[in-house]
Amino acid sequence: STNELTRDSITDLAKKAVKIAKASSLVKKFDIELAEEPIYEDKVSTPIKKDPFNIELKEKIEILEESSKRAKAYSDKIKVSTSHYVSRKDYTILHTTEGSKIIQTIIWCGGGVASTAIEGGEAQTRSLPASFRGDFHTEGYEYFEGLKLIEVSEKAAKEAIQLLSAKKMPSGTSTIILGHSQLALQVHESCGHPTELDRAMGYEAAYAGTSFLTTDLLGTNFKYGNEQVTMTADATVPGGLGTFFYDHEGVKAQKNILVDKGIFTGYLSSRETAKAIGLERSSGAARAIGFDRIPIIRMTNVNLEPGDWDFDEMIADTKDGYFLETNRSWSIDDIRMNFQFGTEIGWKIENGEMTEMIKNPTYEGITPEFWVNVNGICSKKHWKIFGTPNCGKGEPSQVAYVGHGISPTRFERVRVGILR
Repeated sequence: STNELTRDSITDLAKKAVKIAKASSLVKKFDIELAEEPIYEDKVSTPIKKDPFNIELKEKIEILEESSKRAKAYSDKIKVSTSHYVSRKDYTILHTTEGSKIIQTIIWCGGGVASTAIEGGEAQTRSLPASFRGDFHTEGYEYFEGLKLIEVSEKAAKEAIQLLSAKKMPSGTSTIILGHSQLALQVHESCGHPTELDRAMGYEAAYAGTSFLTTDLLGTNFKYGNEQVTMTADATVPGGLGTFFYDHEGVKAQKNILVDKGIFTGYLSSRETAKAIGLERSSGAARAIGFDRIPIIRMTNVNLEPGDWDFDEMIADTKDGYFLETNRSWSIDDIRMNFQFGTEIGWKIENGEMTEMIKNPTYEGITPEFWVNVNGICSKKHWKIFGTPNCGKGEPSQVAYVGHGISPTRFERVRVGILR
């Protein structure tokens, strides 16, 4: 790679690449083949209403400052208040030796707030609309405006203070309902990463290892979850943070089924890995985070398809359990099988009603068992797509941005709380 954009520099770079390829071919173990893909000539850009890079910096800072001020003014127990704004524009030109010529501009934007309340040696944080800086979409500045961080900051402060005096979750086995932002991370860690084909083939082991979804399981009707569970990888969802037009191998964005009514059916793949296991086409998931990185398999928008439950009816139908929301911590083993999550907040559900607030809730499970125990997924009306702008993978590291579409989901027989 080079950042010297001159004819001589690029010509020299191409010669070096050919020289390295010839030398490497002398010690290869097998031929590198690529899955076929049509040739494209296209110029495309994220549809936006307001370009975030045309908005005055002063306006953005004023919103962030006022959000933090509102939170701190709510109570002197709020010791830390943070507000976040992020926007990014990726402009890529891809010319391939096969003949594709693609110019692509991807723009995304978003943010969030977090308030930390401290009293008596205890600290509790509440983040909205999600933890780890907030929520992000491939939209313009209008998406950030729609988050209404100034108004939301007071709610974050209020709930952080309430958590200080809330009860802890007792340990045991229970029904849980996961809210949007927590379920997004659950899908990310236990479906998104394990269906990356380079992990499944053993090519990639950085950032929590390989995958239990090995290639010998494909086509064997391996039961990932129950019949309510359908997972897709869809790079075409409007607004999704993993939405684009072409990946960085020139493969057109598409929707693929990863889990079909509980049965594991597919992978996120590149042209090389798709060909290696006999697939006709790449899923279009090869992306690089910058000019000085090679494209590797990354999640697009990995989604849990909606069911048919109304959220209020799901709560009313739950006699005893917990509603959990907003990730606080996570841990998962090196094949993406055993996991534990902690959330910022929870509510006890008793006789069909959400009652008292719960602090420091945790739950754990084994991926296929967890998804087999799904007992209700909320409908399309409740389906939202959340953006994850900090997905790490690869050596050297590449921090990518991906999305997850989800609606609140109920799970039975889940281990919750911490044994003392």
